[in-house]
Amino acid sequence: MSLESPRRGLTAVDLSLIASFAALIAALGLPGALTVGGTVPITLQTLGVMLAGSVLGWRRGMLAVITFLALVAVGLPLLAGGRGGIAVFVGPSAGYLIGWIIGAGVIGWIIERHRPPIPTWWFALANVTGGIAVIYAIGIPVQAFITQTSGVVATAVAAVVYLPGDAVKVVIASLVAAGVHRAYPQLLPGSGQPSRRAREQDG
Repeated sequence: MSLESPRRGLTAVDLSLIASFAALIAALGLPGALTVGGTVPITLQTLGVMLAGSVLGWRRGMLAVITFLALVAVGLPLLAGGRGGIAVFVGPSAGYLIGWIIGAGVIGWIIERHRPPIPTWWFALANVTGGIAVIYAIGIPVQAFITQTSGVVATAVAAVVYLPGDAVKVVIASLVAAGVHRAYPQLLPGSGQPSRRAREQDG
């Protein structure tokens, strides 16, 4: 796996990884969706978002989610439950979908702040922050605004039902990503380069 400079263009390997993780997010929607006392369904696709950010880093992770959502926007029924089309971006789940993009970016950004080898707890921290906190912070207010049936606080209380499943996704994504990066330590941008302190000492 070649090293990646954050400022260079995307390589064929990058594009392949982006497409693969967009396909992974789509595949995780195949089991369907579960709606429990709310208008936003519970799906496995957030796991794909966490994995995209954790494995690919912030830029490629965000691009994988954007690619997936672009396919949804043009009408492909790739969201869990066979949903697709532009209408989903003005529905109750719209904020969560936008949150997926930002969440993947935050996860990847946090992961890239740690020099390899990256401990599993660091992946967990990144996934809790980006995969839960960021997505909820965007999704809950947008859901409350669109539905107009309850305030932000009431919507946030109702969203507690999603937390156990998302906690399990954090564990899975963190363990998988940690294993991937142990096997491919140069996967993240600049991960094979010496730290700034090491360069200064060598100089």
